[in-house]
Amino acid sequence: MNIILLGPPGAGKGTQAGRLVEKRDMIQLSTGDMLRAAKTSGTEMGKKVAEVMDRGELVTDEIVIGLIREQLEGDKKGGFIFDGFPRTLAQADALAALLEDCGETLDAVIEMQVDDEVLVDRIVNRAKEAVAAGGTARADDNEESLKVRLMAYYKQTSPLIGYYHAKGNLTAIDGLASMDEVEASISAILG
Repeated sequence: MNIILLGPPGAGKGTQAGRLVEKRDMIQLSTGDMLRAAKTSGTEMGKKVAEVMDRGELVTDEIVIGLIREQLEGDKKGGFIFDGFPRTLAQADALAALLEDCGETLDAVIEMQVDDEVLVDRIVNRAKEAVAAGGTARADDNEESLKVRLMAYYKQTSPLIGYYHAKGNLTAIDGLASMDEVEASISAILG
């Protein structure tokens, strides 16, 4: 089973992806993690990634699709969770073509709907809790950074909601419910 978790930063996609990995033996394809791993891998693709990242440039969609292809051609376990990809309509088209080329399907796109003001409070509290626990907050876990990230999400990624709705893949859930309730909603969708 291959799914996309869609929603703004802080909606809980990473938390729910972790639960799916643990309970359904799925593979979380986080583009950020894949790029960091590729950079240090020593493979041909990894060398390309390192060159681009070392220049401070953004990695092209072509390279990201290449990394995803490598994953799709490996051990599939319980399927894939696309995390942080696609972010744009062009990437969604590229992913659809890649899945078809690899004989795979996209089984579900789950939109985690949230209220922006509640989301801001959630992120600010997450940062406070991390510091209170003796850790450090993520550099972008503050109100100003989140608002910039939300604007980027609404400009680039939110058009995917209509895209996947039109394809019949999209199901929306309440992303502000408790973690267990969100997990139950996702589980009901996946069957």
